[in-house]
Amino acid sequence: MSTIQTASTAAAVQAGGTTFAVILSLSFCHLLNDMMQSLVPAIYPILKDAYGLDFAQIGLITLAFQCTASLFQPVVGIYTDRHPMPYSLPIGMSSTLVGLLLMANAHSYPIILLAAALIGLGSSVFHPEASRVARLASGGRYGMAQSLFQVGGNTGSAAGPLLAAFVVVPHGQSSLVWFSAAALLAMLILVQVGSWYARNRVSRAPVRKADAAAGHGLSRNRVGLAILVLVALLFSKNVYTASLNSYFTFYLIGRFQVSVQLAQIFLFVFLGSLALGTLVGGIIGDRVGRRPVIWFSILGALPFTLALPYANLFWTVVLSVMIGLIMSSAFSAILVYAQDLLPGRVGLVAGVFFGFSFGLGGLGAAALGELADRTSIATVYLICSFLPLLGLLAVFLPKLEEPARGAS
Repeated sequence: MSTIQTASTAAAVQAGGTTFAVILSLSFCHLLNDMMQSLVPAIYPILKDAYGLDFAQIGLITLAFQCTASLFQPVVGIYTDRHPMPYSLPIGMSSTLVGLLLMANAHSYPIILLAAALIGLGSSVFHPEASRVARLASGGRYGMAQSLFQVGGNTGSAAGPLLAAFVVVPHGQSSLVWFSAAALLAMLILVQVGSWYARNRVSRAPVRKADAAAGHGLSRNRVGLAILVLVALLFSKNVYTASLNSYFTFYLIGRFQVSVQLAQIFLFVFLGSLALGTLVGGIIGDRVGRRPVIWFSILGALPFTLALPYANLFWTVVLSVMIGLIMSSAFSAILVYAQDLLPGRVGLVAGVFFGFSFGLGGLGAAALGELADRTSIATVYLICSFLPLLGLLAVFLPKLEEPARGAS
């Protein structure tokens, strides 16, 4: 590691150690935020039956939800890089609250689309600035901080189908209004986090300066190529994940004739594996580097995705867990690697990569829904099983000297 990078890491750590209270508060709010958001795909079977929707219309709900997040997150990130907004976090959560209330009381397909878009808009405000605050509170342990932050979201996403199975399915679409209390709780916590951020964003300025000083010596073309590779890897990961998030319950019900509640429980198990994989991936990335984690997290899932379309019910659940564990380990490593490629642009990177994460998943869900209508859900999983082959593109990622490793 170079002298400049070592000095940068030391400056970051001296500016303030890891503030776990802030990171865990953000992680908990991420849990609440993504739990509310995950209720939307979790109630797709209810909406499909209630409104006579086809798979393409289901995919468009996902597209409306995720594209608002995709389009606005980079804009929010660019703006807050230059003009930090400590209290934007509770404001963003209020959009999620309004969208959730609207979804609970929607009586037409256009209103459902509007509600989904508002929930996505709340996410577009929450993720870039929350990711920045997590990095600020990390004390140089960037992978650990991002994985703790992200595991909250994964845990919330996993809880959504379980809550849908035992609350929304028995009590109907209107029961979504009960979860507005979670949005209000998150808003209260985020006001306190915003106050911490307002107090510390000046005193911890050396952390941001350390980021900017930790140059990697790569040309602009090499950086651009590496970013494109990371986007392609996210495409592989998120389109496959979207196929499970949006259609796994239909696949289990159609192929194995399980009940809606049991299918939701199996979806919860899969989403729980995403949470565990995210946490492990971030911690390992701090110790062994981002590139090995990125390599393994995409390409390593290939044997399991290829086997899933041919498995019985038991092995389908087992394989989905293995796929979730391996694929989810990529996100924190990809995000921190991109932040190392573009030092000092934390908001932009978080906005772009969280945005692409949502947007690619939404586009994938819409396209896969159309494919399912024309063929079958089984065909969708057969075609998607080859997506991890894109992991071979990781060979084009340059090896970086990573300051986070020295701080871990």
